[in-house]
Amino acid sequence: MMDPQRLGLVSPRIHYFQLVARLGSIRAAARTLNVAPSSISRVLTQLEEELGTPLFERARQRLKLTSAGELLLYRAKASVSELGRAVTELGELRGLRRGSFGIAIVESVARGLMPAVLADFWQRYPEIEVDIRIADSQAAFNAVADGDCEIGVAFDVRAPRTAQRLTGVELGVGALVRPDHRLAGQKTLRLYELAGERVILSDRSLTLGLSMEEALEGSVTGFMKRTRTNSIELMVELATRGLGVALQTRVGVEREIARGELVFVPVRDPKLRPRKLMLITRPKGEISEAASVLATMLVKVIEAIATEAK
Repeated sequence: MMDPQRLGLVSPRIHYFQLVARLGSIRAAARTLNVAPSSISRVLTQLEEELGTPLFERARQRLKLTSAGELLLYRAKASVSELGRAVTELGELRGLRRGSFGIAIVESVARGLMPAVLADFWQRYPEIEVDIRIADSQAAFNAVADGDCEIGVAFDVRAPRTAQRLTGVELGVGALVRPDHRLAGQKTLRLYELAGERVILSDRSLTLGLSMEEALEGSVTGFMKRTRTNSIELMVELATRGLGVALQTRVGVEREIARGELVFVPVRDPKLRPRKLMLITRPKGEISEAASVLATMLVKVIEAIATEAK
């Protein structure tokens, strides 16, 4: 793996500092690195002494960054990101096309779109490593804004001002039911038709969760919440087993729909707005050639899904 850390371009001090900042614990960082906690503590203490300012403060059994720590972390992330791009670009100049970059995406996109897109991508760039982070929508876009990832795909959040937005499409929500369900034969449905059903909902950590619950509570009497979860995988599995009606977009459920295991019935209701799926990248000049190719491939797939949904 050609990345700055393994090539020795990032000092151990900065690596330890970034890991402790992310995990909030010296012990957790020590377990990840397989080193003694005292080693990490000693390195951080020396760093703070030489900088002349504390980088962490303890809050509820976790280490929290001070203002100085937040400034150092921001600059360190930018520096490591720049080194990563340099490594990738150097590999491309040598004709090796080796290197790596990161993308942050929501679970439904990872489950649905990514495997086929990555298969095509690796035919062109077989030596490029793609580090994939599954995150909620806001965290996915924050990862791009912070320089941790080059591409972000998420629902219903604003693109950071520092990022480049490549596409944004509206996708309707539908009911996912088994083919033998009473709603499966309908072309569309209204929310009130879910009365009496056991509904499988996204929890409020997902952007759909809050808007869906508000729409249901304002339109439906007698519906029952079967469960709330932040796992698309679990929602699809429960719906496939006939344990309830899952409310989602088509994204991430393509396989089950194609196999006839689930039917997607679009929900047409004024209280429920379409979801917006957006793809963003680092600004021009800050995104590697390989990441730019993958982003373009994803844009085509996302816009094709939106066209089919119409």
